[in-house]
Formats: sequence, structure tokens, C-alpha cells
Amino acid sequence: MANMGSRKHFKRYKAPKTWPIHPKENTWTVKPSAGSHSINDSLPLTLIIRDILGLADNSREAKRIINSGNVLIDGRIIKDYKFPVGLMDIVEIPKTGEIYRILLDKKGRLQLKQIEENTSKLCKIVNKSTIKGGKTQLNLHDGKNLIVEDESYNVGDVLVLSIPDNEILDSFPLKENATVLVTGGKHTGEIGRINEIILNEFSNPNTINVENSYKDNFLTLKDYAFVIGTDSPSIDLMEVNK
Repeated sequence: MANMGSRKHFKRYKAPKTWPIHPKENTWTVKPSAGSHSINDSLPLTLIIRDILGLADNSREAKRIINSGNVLIDGRIIKDYKFPVGLMDIVEIPKTGEIYRILLDKKGRLQLKQIEENTSKLCKIVNKSTIKGGKTQLNLHDGKNLIVEDESYNVGDVLVLSIPDNEILDSFPLKENATVLVTGGKHTGEIGRINEIILNEFSNPNTINVENSYKDNFLTLKDYAFVIGTDSPSIDLMEVNK
């Protein structure tokens, strides 16, 4: 049988659980373009404009808004109506003055949290390598690649980047006592402080012991930890995590 390739159309009932839409309201929805985030970790821009923010009644109106350059992602105009918008991305609508950050709620759904300014963004380091010239290349969770001379950054650390220049303003290392947002597993969306990082010597993945605001402790994978601050969160998460 011939390879059909990837499908251009996408039914709502097949949409990832991370999408905050009802699976049976309509038959079809928008499939995100291949890009900075995977389909499970992102929302297509049309869905944000039409279904979440309600700035358009249908996809045609949403496309017109996007094609007119009225939507900025991380400080840059985006005209791809299928553009994948993921965790910590900054969405700005200049005509209304509204700015949003993409976050996770406790049901693992991607949500928009309105914020006051769009001067910086948190990006997690997912890979690190040495390139020609002895410089270090950092691969970030949103598809960005940064070349730095500082070798002190490690996989799992989170960088505070300026928008839209992507210059490093600060960093939050993944270590004990760091404040983290859990991005996977049954504790998705919870915020807590790392009590201990448990390094496994064999094939099992590394885990962390986290204490939440109720002083309850739980274990989760180290890869699920997204550092959002040191002693306290550097961003506002209160309303999303109710």
C-alpha cells in the first residue's frame, strides 16, 4: 500500500488532550504546522484567535486577522494561521493591547494567561552540544538554538530571554530548592519546590522529589520539571492553576 503521508485535515475528536476545546462541537479543527512545538504540546494560531480569544467567528475571519499581521508571537509578526504556539510562548494582539502567556492548567490543558508586558520569556534547555570553534550550542524547548560562550548552562536549566532579541537576561538552574512547574504525568500543572534530585545509575530515568504548596511530597520525572524561579515563581500562574 502506498504511503499516504501526513494528513492535512484534522478531526476534533482526535485533537490532543492538551487542547482546551470540546471534541464534539464541530467535526473539524486546524492541524498545526510542523515547527517549534509538537502537535501535542502546541495550539494552532487559528484556534487561539477563533476558539479561545473569540476574536473571530470563523476560520476565514481568523485567517484575515493573522494574515494582516495583527498577531505577534514572542514579539514577531506571524502570518501562518497554522503556526504552533506552545508552553511559555507570548501571544500579543497589538490592536487590543492584550498580551498572553501560554501555560498549563492542572488538567494538562494549554491555557492563555493574560500578562502585563512581553519583554521576556522562559525557555528550557533540552539539549547541549559543542560546535566548531569550541562554542556551546543550546537547544531550547521552543525550537530556538543559541550559541553561547558560557559553558555553565546545563540541560534542564531555564533561560530568561529578551523578546524579540533572544538575549539571555537571567537563568534558573535545575537544582534542589528550585521552584518548578510540572509539565507531564499525573501532577501536570502543579507548582512546587525540588527537595531532592534522584539520579538513577541504571536505565531508569532520573526523578525528582517535589513539595507542593500544601506541603505534600510527590515523585515525578526530572524531564517534567520546568524551572520557573528560585525561591518563588518568577511568573504569575495563580489563576491558571486554580
